[in-house]
Amino acid sequence: MDTALTRLVGVRHPVVQTGMGWVAGPRLVSAAANGGALGVLASATMTADRLREAIREVRARTDAPFGVNLRADAKDAGDRVRIIIQEGVRVASFALAPSRELIAELKAAGVVVIPSVGARRHAEKVAAWGADAVVVQGGEGGGHTGEVATSVLLPQVVDAVDIPVVAAGGFRDGRGLVAALAYGAAGIAMGTRFLLTSDSTVPDAVKARYLAATVRDVTVTTAVDGLPHRMLRTPFVDSLERAGRAGALVRAVRRAAGFRKLSGLTWPAMVRDGLAMRHGRQLSLSQVLLAANTPMLLRAAMVDGRTDLGVMAAGQVAGVIDDLPSCAELVDRIMREAEEVLKTLARFDGPGP
Repeated sequence: MDTALTRLVGVRHPVVQTGMGWVAGPRLVSAAANGGALGVLASATMTADRLREAIREVRARTDAPFGVNLRADAKDAGDRVRIIIQEGVRVASFALAPSRELIAELKAAGVVVIPSVGARRHAEKVAAWGADAVVVQGGEGGGHTGEVATSVLLPQVVDAVDIPVVAAGGFRDGRGLVAALAYGAAGIAMGTRFLLTSDSTVPDAVKARYLAATVRDVTVTTAVDGLPHRMLRTPFVDSLERAGRAGALVRAVRRAAGFRKLSGLTWPAMVRDGLAMRHGRQLSLSQVLLAANTPMLLRAAMVDGRTDLGVMAAGQVAGVIDDLPSCAELVDRIMREAEEVLKTLARFDGPGP
């Protein structure tokens, strides 16, 4: 299927596997890329040296284009951009709007820049700064999310910008792809659906928790870091919501210490990162620390399999997923379904009686 997205990044199908921390590593990214989608490597949970290694590992596994997702507000964002350029990565994606300077540096090196946004005004801003495309995530999406549904947000952004728009939030199959195309999008981006594949390195027991979830088991909470965060409802999440300020602070400091040891960050650097994630909100000290070490809460579940000590980011679509195909099988199925839907629609495309 030929769209503005496939032409821009050079993939076979208008499908993007998003950059999920602790999940979108070399194995998943290369499998998605080999399946014809745009695989995106998550770098926020990697050191700069590990990022370079991971990029080379992906390239050893696939000849297809792939991307790297960056935190625009990271202290070493400039260094990571230069690694992307040096290693010849095709696409740079951002969870937050990158600066005009970072966009210019990447574009000058021939890297395609695709920020993710959750509001029309943010899409307009990055488009004016030179972004090549934009991923628009509606409120159904996993992780940090907004309140506006994809079906409302997507057409607003499509009408507002002249660059390709990729739809995210609530997608899992070919019907969703066709719906996104009908709204004017150039493709779809999926996180939870790719997390729940046989190529994902997430522990089997954690995948089982996702597969057992219903739509009602996916919730939005601010208890993790003070920002709306969509995840599976678990006893651990309930305990975070019940914890008083003192208890939350003790837990936050303990987890922050673990992330500091793992990441090599100093305490001032962690607090600075936490403050950067406020986005203008008034957060308590414990929430600032939790914002800085949210990666540790995700790692506990996504890597260690400890759903009793970690959180499981999830889009609402987790409640309707019930299998674990390979990435290649998933993408092929989506494209077959999309073709069938388009054929069905074509039968109704004619003059009335």
